[in-house]
Amino acid sequence: MNAATRILMSPQSVVLIAALVFALVIGIINPNFLSVATIVDLLRNSLVTAIFALGVMMVLASGGIDVSFPAIAAFAMYTTTTLVLGVDFSVPVAMLFVVSALIGAALGLVNGILIGGLGLPTLIVTLGTLSLYRGVLLTFVGTTYITNVPRNVISFARTMIVRMENAVGQLASLPLSFVVLVGVTIFVAVLMNLTKFGRAIYAIGGSEEGARRIGIKVGRTKVMIYVIVGAIAGLAGMTHMTLSRMANPFDLVGMELNVIAAVVLGGARITGGHGTVTGTLLGALLITMINTSLLSAGVPSYWQRVVVGTLIIVGTGLPIIIDRLAKRRERLAQASA
Repeated sequence: MNAATRILMSPQSVVLIAALVFALVIGIINPNFLSVATIVDLLRNSLVTAIFALGVMMVLASGGIDVSFPAIAAFAMYTTTTLVLGVDFSVPVAMLFVVSALIGAALGLVNGILIGGLGLPTLIVTLGTLSLYRGVLLTFVGTTYITNVPRNVISFARTMIVRMENAVGQLASLPLSFVVLVGVTIFVAVLMNLTKFGRAIYAIGGSEEGARRIGIKVGRTKVMIYVIVGAIAGLAGMTHMTLSRMANPFDLVGMELNVIAAVVLGGARITGGHGTVTGTLLGALLITMINTSLLSAGVPSYWQRVVVGTLIIVGTGLPIIIDRLAKRRERLAQASA
């Protein structure tokens, strides 16, 4: 397989081509879809999904799976808002994100200790903590919507980086909270590509026993992964709160399927060892585009789940098929040499 074919068959290229084809089809049906305003709208709608996806990509690259991140985000967001409303002085918006990230990191530490310290299966642990965190939030923290969020949060939410009208006169805007996604993207990209910690994550995902033999402290690395993913979930929760301008303890839980689908479509594998920041962001954008288009076309929500479930199967199976085809070509080339 030559270099051009290898690039074209990479998961990122496949996702990009799929996104372009999907956009073209929607554009033929609805010419107003192909516009700068639509791109701005898609970026806004994919904000929270993309932040979540970057954290989940780290977990999948290490060979694990996490379904507790929406519960961590809801817990961190709602608890932070409750704490801030309980003090008498104005808290800067940046501090809200820091507190939410710290609460998320603390909840992620529990996952990390159970998985990295005690060696329990990731799916079982995160299923348990999903229920645990949600139960503690609704039992001890609160169950009511908080609509009287601080004034500086409202000001932050109303600050736009870009604002424009689409072809039918509807407003499309990109809020200032987009910088959170930019910051998380840079952080994860540097962490995964330029540090020993990132290489250790891929090594553990490729072969946990092999990683141990070359001196990687597997347990400690896993603990750190879940702490970081918890912090990222806390940031995603606070981003969601600023976008909706209210704290709802029932929000976010249920996003697991969309986020995991985005990460898998972006090239990460359930078996570990693979995953890129670029592919993950493209996957999040594609999932948002599909859901938004189906919704605007009046397709029932349960059909959206059918589509997302199908995409997970395709996204999981496609890299395996590509690998098998590549190995088959290599065998044929060696046989004919």
